[in-house]
Amino acid sequence: MNDPRPPRTAEHATSFSTRLATLAATLRESAARRDLAGGHAAAEKQLIADAGLLALAVPREFGGAFDDAFDDVPRAQNGARWPEIYRTIRTLARADSALAHLLGFQFLQIVSVDLWGSAAQRADWLRGTVEHRWWWGNAVNPLDTRLVAQADGEGGWRLHGKKGFCSGTYGSQMMTVSAHDPATGQPVFAVVPTTRAGITVHDDWDPIGQRQTDSGTVSFDAVEVRAHEVLKRPDTPRASLRTLVSQLVLTNLFVGIAEGALEEAREYVLANGRPWVNSGVQRAADDPYLQQRFGEMRIQALSASLLADRAASLLDAAWAQGDALGADTRAEVSLAVSEAKIVAHRAALDAGEQLFDACGARATAAALAFDRFWRNARVHTLHDPLDYRVRDVGRHALTRELPEPTLYT
Repeated sequence: MNDPRPPRTAEHATSFSTRLATLAATLRESAARRDLAGGHAAAEKQLIADAGLLALAVPREFGGAFDDAFDDVPRAQNGARWPEIYRTIRTLARADSALAHLLGFQFLQIVSVDLWGSAAQRADWLRGTVEHRWWWGNAVNPLDTRLVAQADGEGGWRLHGKKGFCSGTYGSQMMTVSAHDPATGQPVFAVVPTTRAGITVHDDWDPIGQRQTDSGTVSFDAVEVRAHEVLKRPDTPRASLRTLVSQLVLTNLFVGIAEGALEEAREYVLANGRPWVNSGVQRAADDPYLQQRFGEMRIQALSASLLADRAASLLDAAWAQGDALGADTRAEVSLAVSEAKIVAHRAALDAGEQLFDACGARATAAALAFDRFWRNARVHTLHDPLDYRVRDVGRHALTRELPEPTLYT
């Protein structure tokens, strides 16, 4: 099929990089203030949309912007280049991990449609995302089974109940949803407009960190799901890649938090740092113990970044195999994701703590909100127990046994 759009040039890539850097700088300027205020970041979400980021994960055949943004990068046939998508998330996470989370989960819902949707569903919803610049939310939390689906006898369903941790749903136009069918014990997946009658999105998200991810509760009162809105999740290795896409979103949020905390600490010390009275140096930057601290922070952040890039490259290669993807290859990607997430988890928490040791007592001023790095990391690093990931990695190191697919691996 001929592509109706103009030929891509190197200027596309330069333009995108410039827009992304400008956006990240703008978000950083207000990040501390908005973290303290919490609530819905409508203006900032509009900036993300205006920067052309919402459709990066949409395949080119449906008008996705990804290839135009990264024209200088070799492309898989289907247009998906996961390393660059994750670096985009990471760039924003350095400045504001809450809004980077929203963008990452935007991509995740697009992937849900791309992997699980029929040809007609993919064409409708993916092209609609490009044309209407939809923000996507979700009510898919797999451990929350309070939302019940009742079959209507015509291939559709009625939804009753609630879902928690519904990231991005407040202010979205479309949403993915999963409900529990008590008759079969199986989940039901679907796509519905967020404004569908009977859906109430509650503004009740008030955690210690990630305060602007709009991850509150959604109530469903006899909400209609039409037959053509139901997603059929195949039982294949390729379909299960959604889980790994999700976990690498979180991993890159952690990497971005670690890198952002390091940069914030660097700028603060260079501008405001004072050498310790017993250091024997005139500048804080010349203190050997402070240099050691920054060295340790840098090593952890860099290690996390490299492992995250490695996992994204393996995901990209697996994605390119399409339906030919085998279970063992999928498991190898899962292992790489766990390895990256373990290191990134630790790097983010440690950087959020070490920032204060580097910057000193005056850095605890509430207006600076330097504690947001640790708080943001702490909220997300509780997403799933680290111990089970370390166990999977350790078991493979000992026995070469690959992890089995689960809700989180």
